[in-house]
Amino acid sequence: MANFNVNYLGLHLRNPIIIASSGLTNSVEKNIDLFEKGAGAIVLKSLFEEQILAESAHNISLDQSYGYDVHDYISNTLRNVRISDYLRLIKETKLAVDIPVIASINCVTDREWVEFTQQIEDAGADALEINIGILPSNHNISSEQNEQNYFNILKKVRRNTKLPVAVKLSNYSAGLAHLIKKLSWTGYVDGFVLFNRYYRPNLDIETMKVTSSDLFSNSSDISESLRWVAIMSKAIELPISATTGVHSGADVIKQILAGANSVQIASAIYKNGSSHIQTMLKDMESWMDRKSYKNLDEFRGKMSFDVNSNTVAFERIQFMKHFGTIE
Repeated sequence: MANFNVNYLGLHLRNPIIIASSGLTNSVEKNIDLFEKGAGAIVLKSLFEEQILAESAHNISLDQSYGYDVHDYISNTLRNVRISDYLRLIKETKLAVDIPVIASINCVTDREWVEFTQQIEDAGADALEINIGILPSNHNISSEQNEQNYFNILKKVRRNTKLPVAVKLSNYSAGLAHLIKKLSWTGYVDGFVLFNRYYRPNLDIETMKVTSSDLFSNSSDISESLRWVAIMSKAIELPISATTGVHSGADVIKQILAGANSVQIASAIYKNGSSHIQTMLKDMESWMDRKSYKNLDEFRGKMSFDVNSNTVAFERIQFMKHFGTIE
């Protein structure tokens, strides 16, 4: 029987399939179901820095006659309620499941929210995933300034918690490989998640409104993370968890062949239900049996980037006749 055991962020996982931060993991009941269906670990739905700040600003703006003390009271109360609810979710999920529970914070700054990380640790989380959602859309801010935010945030986080920390990155970077390598040297992080899947806007030409497109990923979306996992897995010593486009056991195998330590899934569960975890694991086991692999380490990274083999194709960004099928 195939051995799916894996170590991620210093945590023992029974298999490499992690449920990504999403509405799938926002309640104890859902998390129990995911545990019972075979998930290797759970990343709780993110606590959003922007949402806390926006709600505070909205409530303060309802009555401009408030004094500064009242403004501070409203802001602190809303923040504390959000934090309290999140800490309760951590504690109750930890009591209910026997797999690693990873807390998640979605942020864009290094503001006072960083201090919450100690409370997250005290609540019993096994690790912390920092989802840094910086869209480099401000033409007055250089790439160096945007990337410095990663270092500022993670440095403060590391000062406030002893928990293993994974950083979930975007692929929006002029020097992505260099950024990942520099972050891996800092000692601030224990692993990487590639990549953050952003909201994707579309336009409704009849209603003239901005709408959402491609809410869920599909298997064809795996190529971006697969490319970068393959390129970076042997360039850094820290584990990489691959996400976006992982929908089948075959997709998990692809990411491990590229060098991923684990994968994170959400859309596959939204589309197929939590029992799909077992389907993915069975497909993995069948493939491993056919290839005579007993554990994941036996084939992890076997198809990662190598300048001396055909995996140099991971660096190709232009079509060539050899790679394309359309003239």
